[in-house]
Amino acid sequence: MTVQSPTTFPVTAKEQVAFHRTELSVILGLYGRMVAAGEWRDYGISCLRDLAVFSVFRRTAETPLYRIEKRPALRLRQGQFAVVGAEGQVLRRGNDLRQVLSVLERKLIRVVE
Repeated sequence: MTVQSPTTFPVTAKEQVAFHRTELSVILGLYGRMVAAGEWRDYGISCLRDLAVFSVFRRTAETPLYRIEKRPALRLRQGQFAVVGAEGQVLRRGNDLRQVLSVLERKLIRVVE
């Protein structure tokens, strides 16, 4: 199977980076909790040659609030997973997806008076 890449040359499906089912389960679990809390409303998934991106939006027409990136090339260096903020700053990086996503879990904790 070939997929047309934005750079106009065909890329075979096995050359693309994608999230595994277990990784998507962890990400969508967090996404569901954030939607229930009213923080997030939409998401998008991109599978490219060197990375896979799960983008989170507050509204559909905006730029993403956060990007959860998977870069397997960095697995032996900084870690293959990263959470990137709206301004492009890396909030957390590592090889354990649950640990990396913990930076976003803190957004769910609110003080009740």
